[in-house]
Amino acid sequence: MRAVIRRNKQLICDEIPELTPGPGQVLVKTLACGICGSDLHALHHMEHMIETTRRASGGDAGTFNPTADTVFGHEFCAEILDHGPGSPKTLKAGTRVVSVPVTMTASGIEALGYSNALPGGFAERMLLTEAMILEVPNGLPTDQAALTEPFAVGAHAVAKAKLDKDSVCLVIGCGPVGLAVIAGLKAKGHGPVIASDYSPRRRAAAEMLGADVVIDPAKESPHARWDSFGVPTARAAQQMARMMGKTFGQPVVFECVGAPGVLQHLIEASPAGSQIVVAGVCMETDKIEPAIAITKEIELTFVFGYTPDEFAMTLRQLSEGVIDVSRVVTGKVGLDEVAQAFVTLGDPEAHVKILVEPGR
Repeated sequence: MRAVIRRNKQLICDEIPELTPGPGQVLVKTLACGICGSDLHALHHMEHMIETTRRASGGDAGTFNPTADTVFGHEFCAEILDHGPGSPKTLKAGTRVVSVPVTMTASGIEALGYSNALPGGFAERMLLTEAMILEVPNGLPTDQAALTEPFAVGAHAVAKAKLDKDSVCLVIGCGPVGLAVIAGLKAKGHGPVIASDYSPRRRAAAEMLGADVVIDPAKESPHARWDSFGVPTARAAQQMARMMGKTFGQPVVFECVGAPGVLQHLIEASPAGSQIVVAGVCMETDKIEPAIAITKEIELTFVFGYTPDEFAMTLRQLSEGVIDVSRVVTGKVGLDEVAQAFVTLGDPEAHVKILVEPGR
């Protein structure tokens, strides 16, 4: 079968061996799979990503070899083709499904998209764990169902935020992660949500997904709006307000850029007592000044991924229209066009989200 393979830091469309489902597995046809920002980074910096994973996990990052062939793709919607031996076949062949992108095998767990043993969604077919697949409900279109995984990332960031009924939220960066956070906040009824990005296209997408205020930081500081929403920025002003019996919402800032220097800037610019939820993945060594964060009593919360429950909740929200992603996908490509799509996505004005359709 055909697949797009990362080989020698390039994307090559080639043939790979066919798959046979084992016990507890299903063979699926990939219908659509999103290109994630982590895919863009991994193309050229996979070795560094795996090294940081090893350091974060106490030296254990499994048996994955970042220099060997890898088929990316972890944001997918697929159709069941066949079941492994002894399967209960709860969902029949022809059912459209999504899944948390991990597959159980006889030798352990394979992270789809970051595996040498099993292909991810940039292949015509995949193997999934039957117990983990979820049927796409309510006739949700395939291209929207494929967005379950990236929008679950936003749901997890929101779940980790210490939001109250009066919270004011600022989302810095409106790429895929920032858009997912905005959607997750509005799905839970939170607001106002301020969104900031230099890109006009991304600002338009933020507004489309429900941001209450959209700011171009080249023209206005996104931190200039705190007082207008009733949040004093200085610690002394906050203490005075409390002594006068006034209340104000918890300021929560979502860092969704993942570039060096952004976190330090937010520590300096955010209101005293803010929680900064770090969802952007900075892959470089960065520097912060803890004394400023201490003096302002800034809380830093680092988030990653999502839980299975958050994944299932996100699928339900998409299918019920709680989160409207009908205009998020701005491009679709076949396997032969994936390499060029990676280049195109380097320009934030070109696309919001590109899906790979292996059957295209």
